[in-house]
Amino acid sequence: MRKFFQRFTATTLLTTGLGITALLPVLADMGHGEHGSTTPTEMPHGEGGGDHGHHAALEVPVDQPIPTVSLEVYPDPVAGWNLEIQTENWAFAPERVNQTSVTTEGHAHLYLNGEKVTRLYSNWYYLPNLPAGEHTLTVGLNANGHEALTHDGQPIEASITMMVP
Repeated sequence: MRKFFQRFTATTLLTTGLGITALLPVLADMGHGEHGSTTPTEMPHGEGGGDHGHHAALEVPVDQPIPTVSLEVYPDPVAGWNLEIQTENWAFAPERVNQTSVTTEGHAHLYLNGEKVTRLYSNWYYLPNLPAGEHTLTVGLNANGHEALTHDGQPIEASITMMVP
């Protein structure tokens, strides 16, 4: 069925420092709990797009495989958009949200033009509509305690900028 849709794709490549992570800052919920040898750091606040006051990041240890995320957007045949989120070295774990953070599992946050839309607990999401114009969708990986995952100080995220007729 995919061959009938125009596809928008973006993939981060954080292991080399390349990718499209500079399009939007990732905003994250405040982290909770112990984090082992990783150190939470503050993330910048967005323009009305954050969750609650303080935002934290969780750096992936250098001895661990770096999680990656990619985002594909398919126009739905009836209306709206279907988003597919693919990850490597990381898994969705909705049953452990708000528990101890690890850098190999958690949930994702979806942002539209810098504003948080929702948490994502699986690799598919239906976005009902987008107004005409240019839009940037960003998906960032988060730990169970809501910290945004980072590598070399950069958020682990994927962004797509698309034009909606």
